[in-house]
Amino acid sequence: MSRNVLVLVTCGSAKEAKKIAEALVRGRLAACVNFLTSPVQSIYRWEGKVETAKEYLLLIKTSRTRFAELAHEIRRLHSYDVPEIIALPIVAGSKPYLKWLLESVATSEKNQSRS
Repeated sequence: MSRNVLVLVTCGSAKEAKKIAEALVRGRLAACVNFLTSPVQSIYRWEGKVETAKEYLLLIKTSRTRFAELAHEIRRLHSYDVPEIIALPIVAGSKPYLKWLLESVATSEKNQSRS
């Protein structure tokens, strides 16, 4: 089972996307968040109707162990009633990058015990 995940989240504005991205990295819930500064066009079903919207996509790199807390924080900060929060396993990658990812989302207590 993969220790790392890529989480996809869409936001209704660039301002909201940036706010969520910064909060996740500052809180060590994500090692890195990329967000597309140009909106993506989304087509989806909501309350029985097909809707379209321009949204901003976040690509969030984190560990599987931090996912529940990350999802909670996204729901807390997000303006949508039902935000998209989808985690995909990272099945392979650069070993140094994946090591950095895990170290970046480690809690401060874990980091202090490594010293």
